Amino acid sequence: MTEKLAETPFDDDALHEECGVFGIFGHPDAGALTVLGLHALQHRGQESVGIVSYDGMQFIAERHAGLVGDAFGKTGQHAQKLKGTQALGHVRYSTTGGSFARNIQPMYADLAGGAIFQSTSDTEAIIHLVARSGYRQVVDRLIDALKQVEGAYSLVALTAKKLIGVRDPWGVRPLVLGELDGAPIFASETCALDIIGANYVRDVEAGELVVCTKDGIESFRPFAPQPKRFCIFEYVYFARPDSMVEGVNVYEARKRIGEELAMEAPVAADMVIPVPDSGVPAALGYAAASGLPFELGIIRNHYVGRTFIEPSDPIRHLGVRLKHNPNREKLRGKRVVLVDDSIVRGTTSKKIVEMVRDAGAKEVHFRIASPPTTHSCFYGVDTPNKDELLAHRMSIEEMREYICADSLAFISIDGLYRATGEAKRNAKLPQFCDACFSGDYPIDLTDAGRSDKQLSLLAEVA
Repeated sequence: MTEKLAETPFDDDALHEECGVFGIFGHPDAGALTVLGLHALQHRGQESVGIVSYDGMQFIAERHAGLVGDAFGKTGQHAQKLKGTQALGHVRYSTTGGSFARNIQPMYADLAGGAIFQSTSDTEAIIHLVARSGYRQVVDRLIDALKQVEGAYSLVALTAKKLIGVRDPWGVRPLVLGELDGAPIFASETCALDIIGANYVRDVEAGELVVCTKDGIESFRPFAPQPKRFCIFEYVYFARPDSMVEGVNVYEARKRIGEELAMEAPVAADMVIPVPDSGVPAALGYAAASGLPFELGIIRNHYVGRTFIEPSDPIRHLGVRLKHNPNREKLRGKRVVLVDDSIVRGTTSKKIVEMVRDAGAKEVHFRIASPPTTHSCFYGVDTPNKDELLAHRMSIEEMREYICADSLAFISIDGLYRATGEAKRNAKLPQFCDACFSGDYPIDLTDAGRSDKQLSLLAEVA
């Protein structure tokens, strides 16, 4: 795969989630409900969308590049093809395998013993392991396959008679079980249940495999237990603010992160402004704890797509303004606290600070609602190589100088843990996966040295 720069330069300096999943079993509107559920999960993947339904006789697949609304909106012709009472859907942001049509999920296969791969996605390896299993029943085959896999995953599978949801033994990625009119639902987040009026039942537990059939729901725990290490960055950025994740409201957690940050890194200033949209809840928390007014000093343009023009250097320099623009009347002559969720490469932060200064801000103090991102993620998140991470290469003071801020501070890792309901981080056995901040990877990186292990779409073209 040829690595490339994002078409919108502003998008090139962020972490991107890999995917979102939604499945429903035993509902007459299964296909349409899956479309709606994926709309709510669009933030977890914007490259492609796929839905497979089963009408009692055959599986019907619709897979398309782009957003859910582009593929299944407007005329609704694709959604109308999804007949049947059970369906499975997926939105994708690739970390391995590239943005090719053949990699759009859900993947479908008649089980056979061959090993001719039809995609370059790592997910297809599981299908082949299922096909090669010596067990007869599909559930046993899937368990057999997943026992040969080591890594982070939340999977949903659909057969003619079953809907299956499973999380890896460490529970790194989220998966919830819901219900609508008696029909069980699996989804990456609770916001996908809310959009269709479904009830949240519970989270699928780490290492749990849940099987839904016409006779009911069964739970299995077929894997060796591991210490739970849910991804703490879900609270910082990945999950939608209105979702409940592992029993915690994401919006409230992000406000508490801002409160902790204000207590750890106060500064004399006139106002707190977020870098929208991801910085808004933390900025609200920072403002409340510090007693400073919260203002919308930066306005986001929500109608910027990922397709723009081939950016020349002058246009690339202006790329930040495609998505964000300063509210000059609020910023002029003011000492400003800027709150954002993270710093990755630092290029966006530098442009934001410059933009706010050009709008007349007297001082710009940057506060980050996560610890310094010093390590790459290998558990389903698209991150740059470690050497490209600003916090890996620089001290906080060097980072401050690079982005041209008057001051720069990050929340401590213990502060982040407190905001998510823990007293502090257990150094011997952390309660979350925080490898991007600590370098403490809970699952062995057996092939981390391979050049094709992490295919980042954020790397710049040489």
